Amino acid sequence: MRLPTTLSLILFSLTLASRLAADPSTAIRNAIAPLIESEEIAGAVTLVARDGEIIDFQAHGLANRETGQAMQTDNLFWIASMTKPLAGVAIMMLQEEGKLSVHDPVSKHLPEFANPWLIAESGKDSRRLVKPEREVTLFDLLTHTAGVPSVNEPRSHSSLAELVALISQQPLGHQPGARWKYSSGGTNVLGRVVEVVSGTPIQEFIAKRITEPIGMKDTTFYPSKRQAKRIATSYLKNEDNPNLTPITPHWINGASTDQRRTPEMGGGLCSSAEDMRRFYQMMLDGGVWNGKRLLSEKSVQELTRTQTGDIVTGFTDGMSWGLSFQVVKEPQGVTAMLNPGTFGHGGAYGTQSWADPENRTIYVLMIQRRGFNNGDNSPVRHAFQIAAAAALD
Repeated sequence: MRLPTTLSLILFSLTLASRLAADPSTAIRNAIAPLIESEEIAGAVTLVARDGEIIDFQAHGLANRETGQAMQTDNLFWIASMTKPLAGVAIMMLQEEGKLSVHDPVSKHLPEFANPWLIAESGKDSRRLVKPEREVTLFDLLTHTAGVPSVNEPRSHSSLAELVALISQQPLGHQPGARWKYSSGGTNVLGRVVEVVSGTPIQEFIAKRITEPIGMKDTTFYPSKRQAKRIATSYLKNEDNPNLTPITPHWINGASTDQRRTPEMGGGLCSSAEDMRRFYQMMLDGGVWNGKRLLSEKSVQELTRTQTGDIVTGFTDGMSWGLSFQVVKEPQGVTAMLNPGTFGHGGAYGTQSWADPENRTIYVLMIQRRGFNNGDNSPVRHAFQIAAAAALD
C-alpha cells in the first residue's frame, strides 16, 4: 500500500472532521470504521485518557479475520519498538541509585565495547575501518546517535549476553554523537547494561521494577498460554500483498509462549492498551503511580525532553529524541494535533502510544499490521488522533 500524499491527508482530515460527532467514542469509531471496511486493518483497540481518567476505550473490528473473532479491549499485541522507552526508564532508575551515569562509556559496564572500529569507507567487496574519535556512551545509545548496528541473534534462543557480544564486534556506522540512526541493537545493549549493573536478568528487572508496580499485568516477553489466546493476529498488506494476509511475526520464532526467546529491549514485549495507558500515566504524573514513586521527577524530565539538539531525528518531520522516547519538537502532519513536548513511541506493526503533557492526554492505538511504508505516519494513526483530539477540544 502506498501512503497518502500530504495533500490527500489534508483532504482526508477535512472530510473526517466534517463527520465528527461531539463525543469521542462516536468520533473515534467513525474514524476507524472506514479503515476496517477498506481492509487497511483487521481491527484495532483505541484508548484516550485525560487528567488521569479514561475518556474512551473501545475495540474495533476483528482480532482474527479467518475465525471471525471480534477484537476485545483486553486483546494483546506485539508492541515491538514501544518496548524501548522501558529501557530508558530502567537506565534512569539505576542512575538514581548511583550505579551508573548516562554519560558513562558503554565499555565501563561491558568491556567488550572498548576500542571499537568505525566504517570509514564501504564498497561492494571491501571496507576501510578507522578508530572513532571517542567511545560510545549510554547517552549515545539512548538517543540513537551511537552508530551501533542492529544484528540478528547469533543462534536460536540466544541469551541477551550472546546477542550483545555479537553487536560489540560490529564496526560503528558513524562517529558517536554525530548523527541519528535508529538502532534496536543499541537498545538491546542498554538492556544488557541493566542486567550487568543490577545483577538481574532484564526480564526480571522490568517486571519487578516497572510493570508489576504499575499493574501492567499483560506486559511480558513471555505470554502465558492464557495470554497467548488473546494475542491479536498480525496481518501483512503491501504492494506485493494487496489483501490482508495473516502472518507469524518474526519476534515469535516458534510458539508465542516460548520462554527461551531472547528478551530484547529493542522490541520484544507484548502488551495491552490499558497497560500502556498505565505506563504513560506514570510518566505524566512525574514518575508516580498510585502514590508510589518509581522515578524522580527530574529523571522523567530528562527522559522526555529533547536531547538531540538540531540533529534531524525520527520517522516524521518535526520530531526529536529524548532518552529512549520520541519527542514532538515542531507539531506537523501526523503530529499536528499534538502539543510540543508530547512524548511516546511507535512499533513496527503500527502500534502507537503518546502522552501530551500540556493537556495531560494519552493516546494509545493498538493494531497488528505489517507493510505500512511508515508505521509512525500511517493513515490509521492520523485518523485516530485527529478524531480524538477534535472531539476532546
